[in-house]
Amino acid sequence: MTLCEKILKKLAELNLTLGTAESCTGGMIASEIVSVPGASAVFKGGVVSYANEIKRRVLGVNSETLEKHGAVSGECVQEMLAGACRTLNVDCAVAVSGVAGPDGGTAEKPVGLVYVGAVVRGVFAVERCRFDGDRGRIRAQSAARALEILFELTFKHGSCR
Repeated sequence: MTLCEKILKKLAELNLTLGTAESCTGGMIASEIVSVPGASAVFKGGVVSYANEIKRRVLGVNSETLEKHGAVSGECVQEMLAGACRTLNVDCAVAVSGVAGPDGGTAEKPVGLVYVGAVVRGVFAVERCRFDGDRGRIRAQSAARALEILFELTFKHGSCR
């Protein structure tokens, strides 16, 4: 059984719904989720918020957060998670924002810096990650880590009411 299958099975058992808010992964997480037969019982949808305008307008990320911390920040990802739950009307969400490269990195935010997170029933977990490799590898590692965090939260906090 794949990680996605385990997550979806557990969320279905708990009668919880799931959504995604993705930036640098561009829908990879949602694609992996919907590759599982029966995902529609749990997965309601996702937002690919590549532009800050979409992060603000659709997910409700505060302009001040983007100005002070930037899109590649734990603060932004936390607000993306909350926005996904609100916008998609779901109990759980995953979110990712980072620099996949090969361009766009800075000294403070180099290529491979990605913030990934999940929320399950109001319990948030956001991590700062540094991934190596080319753009495809960074995106794949980001998606995989986001699902791992969701898995950890689902099995730790999912049954809490």
